[in-house]
Amino acid sequence: MRRLLLTLTLLLGAVGMLAQDDEVTPIEIEQGYGAEKGFWQVYFNAPTGESDRSTYDGGIDLQLVAAIEDAQATLDIAAFEWGNPRLTEAVVDAYERGVQVRMVVDDEHVIEENEILLEEDEEAPFQAIIDAGIPFVDDDRSALMHNKFMIIDSEIVWQGSMNYTMNGTYRNNNNMIALRSRDAVAAYQTEFNEMFVREEFGPTSTDDDVTTFFAGDGAQVGIYFASEGDVVEPLLDVLDTAEESIHFMAFSFTEDRLGVKMIERAYAGIEVQGIFELRGSETRFSEMGRMYCNALNVRQDGNPYILHHKVIIVDEEIVISGSFNFSDNATQSNDENLVIIADADLAAQFMMEFDRLWDVAEPPDAEDMECNLSVPEQAPWVDVTGSVSCPSANTCGDLTCGEAYACLGEGLTRLDRDSDGVPCEAICPGGDR
Repeated sequence: MRRLLLTLTLLLGAVGMLAQDDEVTPIEIEQGYGAEKGFWQVYFNAPTGESDRSTYDGGIDLQLVAAIEDAQATLDIAAFEWGNPRLTEAVVDAYERGVQVRMVVDDEHVIEENEILLEEDEEAPFQAIIDAGIPFVDDDRSALMHNKFMIIDSEIVWQGSMNYTMNGTYRNNNNMIALRSRDAVAAYQTEFNEMFVREEFGPTSTDDDVTTFFAGDGAQVGIYFASEGDVVEPLLDVLDTAEESIHFMAFSFTEDRLGVKMIERAYAGIEVQGIFELRGSETRFSEMGRMYCNALNVRQDGNPYILHHKVIIVDEEIVISGSFNFSDNATQSNDENLVIIADADLAAQFMMEFDRLWDVAEPPDAEDMECNLSVPEQAPWVDVTGSVSCPSANTCGDLTCGEAYACLGEGLTRLDRDSDGVPCEAICPGGDR
């Protein structure tokens, strides 16, 4: 843990000294958005809501197909799902021209799904992988091998939220980041070998050191893998550094520590905005309810299919993205990956995606939200990370909302004049005002 916190401190300290030598160049995509600068490329798809699969063309999957077609020596793939015929053809062609191809897949969502499709006489893209003789390993367990990354020629890593399916590209909102970096390749190669060679999966697999490095343009990068490593603590630490804003886009957000931390940061005056995937967002497990009931600015996505991002943007300077959902399963049992990149230009690309999706998202229906308490079940003054305490100057005019709750928790009931559980209502959301 001490080493993790040290590397994270180096990561966060790098934000103020990012090099600005490289300019961002747009990448033209017929159905999507892309940009590149220095060591990274970033891609976002643009679902139209169309159900007619004959229209599914010109998407960001073609960028990955082109990268596979350029592969000369090696191609390692970790895939939670597999169902894109174009990617299948590119991978098989690479194998047949002599590229060493290896795959790690989830047993349920690739192997069992392939068997079901064959039984139903449906197109089964992974069968072409099997028929070609491409070697693969599955996780053979109930938890998920949830990664979606490719390593090409030991030179570049493609990672992100996009599953390698047609739905992943053309129906569900997703992103991919391509990192041309030896350090990134080394980190992902170690994780791939852990699964493919040693067949280690989940929380009992090898907990390799956190990888942090400076890229060529001065950006600092941190790479993390779950569930063998603690990913939530570094995320909490990054959220604690926010000085102005936190934005997030979340397919699944049920991790209480992250939810409480965002409420705590909102009480401290940080702008917090978030978009939840509609499906599951109103269950008792979702963080949306407690955020909404504490007056945070949250919306439910407007895609008739799925918002599949797992993204946090801090101060429009730091990007957090990967396969890692903000959930207990991702933390405790799945195989996941996540990057934290301190690069304002990359963050700007993610903010543009956030703005696109925010414009079509909708606030939750107040009638569907049950706000029985004016504070979360786990109140923000609880010392979750040791960052909130009651200062000696403790009148409402001296305090942030988080500090006011900390003081109320220590017995300063004078801050809660109407005894509704909300102190200093001029600065704290909720209550009877």
